[in-house]
Amino acid sequence: MTQQSVTEIADTPETKNDAAEFRFFDNRQKYLLFVNTCSEKWVVGDRIAQELKYITPTPPSIRIFDAGVGDGTVLSRVWRAMHHRFPTVPFSIYGKEVSLEDVRLTLEKLPDRLYEHPASVVVLTNLYYSEAPWLTPRSPETAKNMVWKEVALKGNCAHEFEQQIVDLQPFLSENWQVRSGKQGNPVYERPVALVLYRDDHRFLLDNVIPKQDSPRADFDLIIASQPYRAIASAELKAKNVITPLARALAPNGRLIAIHSLGNDPGMDIVETVWPGLNPFTVSRHEILEAVKQQLGDEAEDFIFSAGSNIESLFNYEMHTLPNEIGNSIGTSTLLAAWNAATYVAQIEDNKLEAAMTEDTYKTATRHVLKKRGGLWFQNESYTILRR
Repeated sequence: MTQQSVTEIADTPETKNDAAEFRFFDNRQKYLLFVNTCSEKWVVGDRIAQELKYITPTPPSIRIFDAGVGDGTVLSRVWRAMHHRFPTVPFSIYGKEVSLEDVRLTLEKLPDRLYEHPASVVVLTNLYYSEAPWLTPRSPETAKNMVWKEVALKGNCAHEFEQQIVDLQPFLSENWQVRSGKQGNPVYERPVALVLYRDDHRFLLDNVIPKQDSPRADFDLIIASQPYRAIASAELKAKNVITPLARALAPNGRLIAIHSLGNDPGMDIVETVWPGLNPFTVSRHEILEAVKQQLGDEAEDFIFSAGSNIESLFNYEMHTLPNEIGNSIGTSTLLAAWNAATYVAQIEDNKLEAAMTEDTYKTATRHVLKKRGGLWFQNESYTILRR
């Protein structure tokens, strides 16, 4: 899944609320087990790549913004597809990520991408959704403390790039820190922008490399995959995430958003253990309507497309061997399926701990796997185009 290990529920730092301290996306074990046993990142990357055919490059570069890079897998797949379609066009690739662990995982994927497409500038930042596209904190006081680091990578091979990226670990540990915000969700301790590119392409990329004193947000493609909590209202999802991102689009720029829909075997497991529980109550139609309302007169500048179900809905699955789902299902497969179902449904730890004191969850998981012949999940997507 492209859900971040940590995600902003609110877009402004507030005083810690102990009653709401739970942060679903903070659990690294659940996250890593999910992304390594399910095909969601592959499928989402392929879905986003379909939007590239609508992009018409304009100088000086194609500008992409990933509103939550996670471990960088989705962005890497999109980057490969971009290179295939636009092999000689410079790229500006921005990624928002508040999780230090995910920034490290994303950076691990950069050397090969920079070797294949050397005319690339990569920017990673921990700013809020309403700040990150512009690389500018809203508060003038916070902006004074902005940490801006530009790294011109020497050499001409992936190994040399990797060594220099590894050397950034102390910088990341010192600066990519978080504290607890209003809902217990992590917010940045200090704002950071990390800019990377190949030194041997500095001349070519002179107009592509961002300047701290010249903020701009005119993206050709914005990726918003699983950027909000499922249980949040349409108004909150629009206000804190989608509306500010839509404003960061260039003319003819496209925003594609993707989130979980439910109505799948994963929810069969969840509903067996917790009858009546359904976190997926806000549809793409409701979110788009909320964005229109919040944009007001600006909405006339955009085209909102929920698409038909055939166009919007798509599935991904948990990886299993052909003979794993049979009369006897191994414990590791059961636990992976249980983790995936509860991760996608964003079940809180207290509910999980209570449910796992008995064997009902294993029985429910085994029954659904046998009945369905495996485990798959359903996502839905929608797009916003600036005229």
